[in-house]
Amino acid sequence: MKPGRRHFDVLIIGAGGAGLNAAVQLADTGLKVAVVSKVFPTRSHTVAAQGGVNAALGNVKEDHWHWHMYDTVKGSDWLGDQDAIEFMCREAIPTVYELEHNGVPFSRLENGRIYQRAFGGQSLHFGKEQAARTCAAADRTGHAILHTLYQQNLKARSHFFTEYFAIDLLQDEEGAVTGALVMEIATGEPLFIHARATLLATGGCGQVFRTTSNAHINTGDGMAMVLRAGLPLQDMEFFQFHPTGVAGRGML
Repeated sequence: MKPGRRHFDVLIIGAGGAGLNAAVQLADTGLKVAVVSKVFPTRSHTVAAQGGVNAALGNVKEDHWHWHMYDTVKGSDWLGDQDAIEFMCREAIPTVYELEHNGVPFSRLENGRIYQRAFGGQSLHFGKEQAARTCAAADRTGHAILHTLYQQNLKARSHFFTEYFAIDLLQDEEGAVTGALVMEIATGEPLFIHARATLLATGGCGQVFRTTSNAHINTGDGMAMVLRAGLPLQDMEFFQFHPTGVAGRGML
């Protein structure tokens, strides 16, 4: 069977929150974007996120992204990349407002502002008192974000390859990534997708462990492709096991 070929400006592998957000940002600039996902996008693991997303909006109490950054660095036992943490905490504020403007139905305070609640590991004034920093859409924040981003991608005309499995990255003679070989799961038909830029947003690899709070789809496909392409992985020792799981019961 001779594989087909498609060409795009950008190929994104993975359609969770990160992949869909990247896709809509790029598609809105006029780029031709392809998104490959082995499940329907709204079944990606982001849909399981309930609690909310942290941003120092200050809707309940005075807040500042500097305090958010302090909490995050401290929570990482000072092992986190502080440049990345600074960027995340600073940009979380406009990102939440952008999600709101795109249609995420955040819960509301009585004054109409985005609802925020206290969660563990949050503080004001560099550890002096409890913060209320978590923005939530009831108890289905990830579900709300994922569905909104998918709708925005349809509006932006991102091209979806749904229920396609990414097999390997394509590389030129110099080792630069030029796309990926994927396979339609239902038919087994291979397809070469060529792109000027390739972004991996394939999630974690929790299924390598006997017990995990990750979804069944989190099998580390993207990480394996990176290794087979001779590229490095970083910080593989840092892994989340959700602390509210009931061991052996398969529930949170």
